[in-house]
Amino acid sequence: MTSDDAPVGRPDWEAYFLAMAMIASTRSTCVRRRVGAVIALDNRILATGYNGSPSGTKHCTDIGCLRQQLGIPSGERHEICRGSHAEMNAIAQAASSGTPINGCSIFVTHEPCSICSKLLINAGCKRIVFMNPYPDELSGILRSEAGLVSDVFENHDDVLRVLSNAAI
Repeated sequence: MTSDDAPVGRPDWEAYFLAMAMIASTRSTCVRRRVGAVIALDNRILATGYNGSPSGTKHCTDIGCLRQQLGIPSGERHEICRGSHAEMNAIAQAASSGTPINGCSIFVTHEPCSICSKLLINAGCKRIVFMNPYPDELSGILRSEAGLVSDVFENHDDVLRVLSNAAI
C-alpha cells in the first residue's frame, strides 16, 4: 500500500451508520424521496431498510405516485402512500428474522414521520440520528413525550467522506 492508498482516518460510528443508510436508500422505489435506515445496537448493525412498496406489490417507479398525482404535500396524509417507510422496513426486517431491537439506535437519512416515530417508540428504540428534517410536527412532539432522543447529524461532509473513501 502506497501513501496515496492509505485510508483517511476512520469515521465515527454515526457517520459510518449514516453512510450505510445512504447506501440503503439507493434501493428505494419512491419517486419523491429516497430514504434509508440502519438499526444498530452496541455498534452492530441489526437491520437496514429503505422506502418502497411492500414485497410482491407494484412499485411507484412503475405505476406512479398517488400522493404526487393528488398534490399532497410532503409530511401529510401518510396513509395514502403505497410504500413503507425505511424505518418501517428496517423494523420489519428485524422482526422477520427474530432480531430484537429493544434499546437500539436508528440512523436515518431523513427525520422519521409520526407513524414511524410511533413504531420506533413502541419497538423500544432509544435514539434516532437523522440528516435531513421532515415536515411532520407531531413526530417531534411524540418523540419528546416518549423520551426518545433525536439528534440531527449536521456533518454531511463526514458521511460523504466515508462514501468517497470506501474501497472499490
